[in-house]
Amino acid sequence: MLAVYAARQSADDPLSGLEVGEQPDPRPQQGWTTVTLRTSGLNHHDLWSLKGVGLASERLPMILGCDGAGTTEDGREVIVHAVVASPGWLGDETLDPRRTLLSELHPGTMAERVAVPERNVVPKPAGMSWEHAACLSTAWLTAYRMLFTNAAVQPGATVLVQGAGGGVATALVQLGAAAGLRVWATSRDEGKRARALELGAAETFESGARLPERVDAVLDTVGAAVWRHSVKSLVPGGTLVTAGATSGDPSRTELADIFFRQLRVVGSTMGNRAELERLASFVAERGIEPAIDSTHALSQARAGFERLAGEELFGKVVLTH
Repeated sequence: MLAVYAARQSADDPLSGLEVGEQPDPRPQQGWTTVTLRTSGLNHHDLWSLKGVGLASERLPMILGCDGAGTTEDGREVIVHAVVASPGWLGDETLDPRRTLLSELHPGTMAERVAVPERNVVPKPAGMSWEHAACLSTAWLTAYRMLFTNAAVQPGATVLVQGAGGGVATALVQLGAAAGLRVWATSRDEGKRARALELGAAETFESGARLPERVDAVLDTVGAAVWRHSVKSLVPGGTLVTAGATSGDPSRTELADIFFRQLRVVGSTMGNRAELERLASFVAERGIEPAIDSTHALSQARAGFERLAGEELFGKVVLTH
């Protein structure tokens, strides 16, 4: 079958190890099902795999991709849940210390077909496009958990999204606005700030700018470059949810601010199957259309990866199969 896979790894030139070609058909284990994919989505996780982070070299070649949507063998239209729990694990799979994402241990979704545990598929809402369905499994699920599970904000609250433009940040803006939150967003790029307003942000600001008032929660995937700004932007008792560090780890933790103003700092990673099912229903019921940067045929995946690795990215890159 046709697939997009990591054949080699390079920290300096990750796309040099990207290949598009034939790979073996999936062999589902007992309790697993095969999904014939219609679409898949790109994430920075795929670039990290090509750099050699999180994917052991002895597992190469590895089919990439965490996001996907398609049909099961019995004809159900489904969205693939990317978090695979270890055998015998009970409870929230994101808390399983031996959990993996698709494309780390098991082949991923950038292929004609993928094998996943039966519990790792959720129904695709009727009427949701295949392209939008392919956006939800990773970035949008991460954003949903950040906002509604870990920040636990209520309608009317003010939240700050750091670094508008990427898949998680655009999802945070769209989900927050649809839920009745006042969403503020930051970006170094004037064009991305304007597009965040179009997606529902109430106001946008230059990265690091002083805000008109402090916010109830900060949602951050940037890390070091905005950490001090995030801490300083919170009301006493506010919550900083961190789900990434694309600019690295902060050199200062700002502990005095955190304990004196009784701030909560909450780590967040992906989301569980139940959250993905609720996310899909929420997106469908509210008529939310996830921001898509660009779409590419599976055979032209390299162009999508080049877009993902560039500076102009805004929203999700989607592959059509």
